[in-house]
Amino acid sequence: QVQLVESGGGLVQAGGSLRLSCAASGRTFSNYAMGWFRQAPGKEREFVAAINWSGARTHYVDSVKDRFTISRDNNKNTVYLQMNSLKPDDTAVYYCAGRYSTATIYYTTGGQYSYWGQGTQVTVSS
Repeated sequence: QVQLVESGGGLVQAGGSLRLSCAASGRTFSNYAMGWFRQAPGKEREFVAAINWSGARTHYVDSVKDRFTISRDNNKNTVYLQMNSLKPDDTAVYYCAGRYSTATIYYTTGGQYSYWGQGTQVTVSS
């Protein structure tokens, strides 16, 4: 089992920044590909960003490219999502997800992940 705990959410004005963290425990973190998803009220869960086990490969949904950055520190068992130039449309509960993979690929659909955190609320005011 892998336990994932997100933190760093909050209320921010449009144009501001937040950094989300997802701390993992239970297994060797460096053996896991990680992703961030979000779900806004009344909407389906949406892929945001993904990173492979080493951090060498990343991928983003078009709406956050050039604003969000996913990264990881395998020594700290943590994956991050740096969010800049936030917009009201970014308001959602953000979830991190993980799956065992030592391949040099990332995963972009929720069904590809085995483990999920409890989520952290991000609210962007206009």
